[in-house]
Amino acid sequence: MTGFRADPLDVLRLSAGSQRPRRLRRTAALRDLVRETTLAPDDLVYPLFVVPGRDIERPVASMPGVSQRSVDLLEAEARELESLGIKAVLLFGIPGSKDPVGAESYADDGVVQHAIRAFKHASSDLVVMTDVCMCEYTDHGHCGLLDAEGYVLNDETLEVLGRIAVSHGDAGADVVCPSGMMDGMVGAIRAALDQEGLERVAVLSYAVKYASAFYGPFRDAAEGAPAFGDRRSHQMDPANAREALREAALDVDQGADALMVKPALGYLDVVRAVHEQFPALPLAAYNVSGEYAMVKAAAANGWLDERAVVLEVLTGIRRAGADLVVTYHAKDAAGWLQDRS
Repeated sequence: MTGFRADPLDVLRLSAGSQRPRRLRRTAALRDLVRETTLAPDDLVYPLFVVPGRDIERPVASMPGVSQRSVDLLEAEARELESLGIKAVLLFGIPGSKDPVGAESYADDGVVQHAIRAFKHASSDLVVMTDVCMCEYTDHGHCGLLDAEGYVLNDETLEVLGRIAVSHGDAGADVVCPSGMMDGMVGAIRAALDQEGLERVAVLSYAVKYASAFYGPFRDAAEGAPAFGDRRSHQMDPANAREALREAALDVDQGADALMVKPALGYLDVVRAVHEQFPALPLAAYNVSGEYAMVKAAAANGWLDERAVVLEVLTGIRRAGADLVVTYHAKDAAGWLQDRS
């Protein structure tokens, strides 16, 4: 028996109203008019690695286009970011010396503290965010104080994280961003800030941070790879999604002003879930170093159109529910968006 095959044109004629979505894709102006998800330079946060010294711009081999920079070069960086329409930076410090307790992380004359002051001197409008963790500052490369067996001590580490956050707030940081995944870190930092009269400093928590293989290039840039072991005892298992909502809820209860999911691309389902569960709080997603490096490598080999891929990736992260995207592509993307507008 021969099966009945409808003529597609007949189906269209019979459909009430003959809906044709392509009508709204016909021209660039129409596509712009009905676009559901927007991407703009002020959606982007640019991460920066700062080092002691002067006139230092040290390229990171595994992250083409990214360099460690000394504080004296940050005024020019601030001007460039403002010209591109980027409103925020996220600072990571590489200290002059490391020790078991990461003492330079909370020193008044620490490299991040100097960098905060430099940015605030250069631009009062630029939002300065700071990473609050210990891994770049300890000689063992772990995110907190260790016991004799090398296990990261939770509550003892909270006291240090509070000291770091206060030192950043005193230096002028607008937002502190705890990333160590210690239990109770948001509450401890909020209490430490408030006790020192720094109620205006916001806390953007890395509430959902996975133990990801995509962090490799970052550890080159921040010089913070663990000297032994790994970070699976405190960062999340990549297989877990429900746990992400639990972690986010704990940080919301402790007073987080905003949340972050890290990494981004492999966790867009988690970005969407956190966005839907906590719609009242701004949500950031971190387009991490490995995601950046993959695109750079493919583009260098001529396998991908870097501009098209980056803008598609960042739009996808926004579409999943992120209000902000932390990305090493921020300056390139902002320039491309200006060219397009």
